[in-house]
Amino acid sequence: MHTERADTLFEWSRGARLDGSYEDEMRTLHRVDLLILDDLGLHRHEATETGDIDELTVERHRKAPTIITSNREPAEIVTMMTDPVLGPVGDGPTAISRLRTRRRGRVLPATKETTTRRTR
Repeated sequence: MHTERADTLFEWSRGARLDGSYEDEMRTLHRVDLLILDDLGLHRHEATETGDIDELTVERHRKAPTIITSNREPAEIVTMMTDPVLGPVGDGPTAISRLRTRRRGRVLPATKETTTRRTR
């Protein structure tokens, strides 16, 4: 299991790109049994950060569980991202559908029931 705050992961990935260890480190994250990415969407994500999230979710899809936590609703998280190809994603249903067409995974929004279970 590997737990990381999203902002810490993004700082690490910027440094890993500079020192040339990015590919090796991402392969390690692809293989951990359980990846927990905490506090996603606290600030606007740059294109490289959005690309890192995309790579992690696509590479881990159907291979290993990944848990992403946030205090924001899924639609709010989308507005905080910058698409590596299209630029700032923006907001509204069009932006959400644009990102969903590029993803193979699915988003499970927190419900009152799951929120209650987490706080007990």
